[in-house]
Amino acid sequence: MPIEPLLIVELAVLGIGTGFLAGLLGIGGGMLMVPFITIILSNRGVEPSLSVKMAIATSMATIIFTSISSVRAHHKRGAVRWDLVKGLAPGIVIGSLIGSMGVFALLKGSYLAIFFALFVGFSATQMFLDKKPKPTRQVPGTAGLIGAGSGIGFISGLVGAGGGFISVPFMTWCNVAMHNAVATSAALGLPIALANVAGYVVSGQGVQNLPPASFGYIWLPGLVVIAVCSVFTAPLGAKAAHALPVKKLKRVFASVLYVLAAYMLWKGLTS
Repeated sequence: MPIEPLLIVELAVLGIGTGFLAGLLGIGGGMLMVPFITIILSNRGVEPSLSVKMAIATSMATIIFTSISSVRAHHKRGAVRWDLVKGLAPGIVIGSLIGSMGVFALLKGSYLAIFFALFVGFSATQMFLDKKPKPTRQVPGTAGLIGAGSGIGFISGLVGAGGGFISVPFMTWCNVAMHNAVATSAALGLPIALANVAGYVVSGQGVQNLPPASFGYIWLPGLVVIAVCSVFTAPLGAKAAHALPVKKLKRVFASVLYVLAAYMLWKGLTS
């Protein structure tokens, strides 16, 4: 697959958009990136089942860079609960490796597309309703945090997301303040991404019909262009969040997510 100028433009626009929305709405870019990378790869001759897997893996790899950028800003404000990061990280690594090296490699791309569609549909509904779980309990002990981290890492690895839609509700349910939960979720994105990316690289070795410039399931041109652009625009989105009606924008974005979820569901059912 040649790296033609049009491809660079498409990836750059995707990176600019996902980075800005991540900063504006506090969401990871995976829910946007996966459908569009799937479309880009499919249009360039990559078989449907493989394009879904590569889109999920490439999306996750970009989170390594966006997470570092985001965590620095949150840490300066003292908002990251590093005690929770240390408690959840071991389980996240375990769950991520099980997902990305085991289940991800074994499942057909069509099943992953269906699972992604259902996950995004659920997340869009939560965003549309702006529902926040009622805080009902305290943070669990070591075993509870490892179990929760394993679940967060596992599901994140199957959908190519940073885990914010699972970790933030979990932490607020445990009486962690919302601004601390969002900041801590950003910090958790790094171990989620690193562990899953390692799994995608290992499980993707020897896979047939990968496009040029692939590293396991990770598509390097997509990773580089999207990561560079999204890192620059995420801070702009964060600034705009203070001037724009974020609650209304979330509902508009949720509507877009329904369309993307429907596309991925169709992709999964027909491939």
